[in-house]
Amino acid sequence: LDCDGCWSRVIVEKPFGTTLETAQHLNEVVNGTFEEKDTYRIDHYLGKETAQNIMVLRFANAIFEPMWNKEHIDHIQITCAEHLGMEGGRGGYYDEAGALRDMVQNHLLQLLSLVAMEPPTDLTADGVRDEKVKVIRSLRQWDTPELVAENVVRGQYIAGNINGKEVPGYRDEDRVKPDSETEAYVALRCMVDTWRWSGVPFYVRVGKRLPKKATEISVHFKETPSVLFNAMPGGVPTGNVLVIRIQPDEGISLMMNSKLPGTTLRMEPVKMDFHYASSFGKSSPEAYERLLLDAMAGDATLFARRDEVEEAWRFIDKIHKAWANSSEELPISKFAAGSWGPREADELLAKDGRNWRRL
Repeated sequence: LDCDGCWSRVIVEKPFGTTLETAQHLNEVVNGTFEEKDTYRIDHYLGKETAQNIMVLRFANAIFEPMWNKEHIDHIQITCAEHLGMEGGRGGYYDEAGALRDMVQNHLLQLLSLVAMEPPTDLTADGVRDEKVKVIRSLRQWDTPELVAENVVRGQYIAGNINGKEVPGYRDEDRVKPDSETEAYVALRCMVDTWRWSGVPFYVRVGKRLPKKATEISVHFKETPSVLFNAMPGGVPTGNVLVIRIQPDEGISLMMNSKLPGTTLRMEPVKMDFHYASSFGKSSPEAYERLLLDAMAGDATLFARRDEVEEAWRFIDKIHKAWANSSEELPISKFAAGSWGPREADELLAKDGRNWRRL
């Protein structure tokens, strides 16, 4: 749109397409009127204060960046738990989308890319987004039913109890088909095939009707050699865990081992905690407030670029097609509302000798 002395921008809310093909078509339609530099694909998770803080945590603190790699990190978990179901008439949309398309394709892959990206050459919008899209392109593709069965779990909640209240199963929710096979929970193992992350799994999970509302990233560092503490009462030290809390109670905590007071050498994990509210004395701006301000200012750093969106769909589509074409070999698992998901999600980590972090 040409106009002397003025500017124009378009802000597009998710879902930006429902498949790679529809996303590419939508991009062509938008780019027929607006240039890429004037197109702002909004993902409100990127406007959350702690998500914005990931780059500062990594690149402005010398104690973390030298250890942010396969030599020191065992694995990383990204969890987005919701206790709500299909309230507010959301069932119609959600039953068409599902957790994989609704949450993993955008919010969780964006968080993963911030955690896994290389340092950008500068903090311009394209400088940051160039590195993020490299991460998404480096995701190992789960493109066969066998690979999907090994690395992805989908689930659907049945009736249960949350905070003392009985809640219906997914198929009994308003505007949900009674025979729906749509996933309301998904857990997957992601592998980022770069020099930095070779062999380090990223475990991602998202679900409805879980025990609480919480989104966090936990970085699990490798355990120290245990021979030094083998004979010590209380066992060997546990690996350090850095937790980045996206919501609620935004902040960062570090779990480390400490000696218990007393005359014997015994240790116990303790937590160092940072809370935005207590440190800065005021609530953070709402995510959309920051994003709308940035769009008006012409700063696209916190917005998804066309290639980011399309590469994320490329990864997601292959999983979804495997589900659609091999539903008998890849059945949907059931779990009680108010639990932390299906047993198969726990087994996904257990076969690697790991467990989901307790929130």
